[in-house]
Amino acid sequence: MSPASISTNLGAAGLGAIAGVHLMWAAGSPWPLEHREALADAVIGRAAGRVPSPAACLTVAGLLGVAASLVAGRPRWEERVRRVGVIGVVATLATRAGLGLAGRTDLLSPGSDSPRFRELDRRLYSPLCLVLAVLAFPAAARPRRAGRR
Repeated sequence: MSPASISTNLGAAGLGAIAGVHLMWAAGSPWPLEHREALADAVIGRAAGRVPSPAACLTVAGLLGVAASLVAGRPRWEERVRRVGVIGVVATLATRAGLGLAGRTDLLSPGSDSPRFRELDRRLYSPLCLVLAVLAFPAAARPRRAGRR
């Protein structure tokens, strides 16, 4: 297995795992925290305790699932669509990482400004987005294999 394949497999697995966490949140779980108010503060930066709706969590989970599929090399039947999708995934993750590291996640998610969220965003969420962007990047340049259309 090539380093690029290992990278994209890890990136796709990471995106898939995060999609799974969003599915848990859609079902009402506050994992990894004790209650939903703490989840709202730590994950979306709203100390008031207002968590996203199940529909919002399902939407994010679906988008992350699509991103994982694109990074994993699907759809195989349309390489150009997949590559454009991967470029979008990498650009989105890199933008999220950059804004988070700069302390400006509120530009993407207004109201994401609790002190706990800002600390976690700089220490965990933004670096994770950057790592996922780097891991996914080789999928955008993956050469076509012979016999694929």
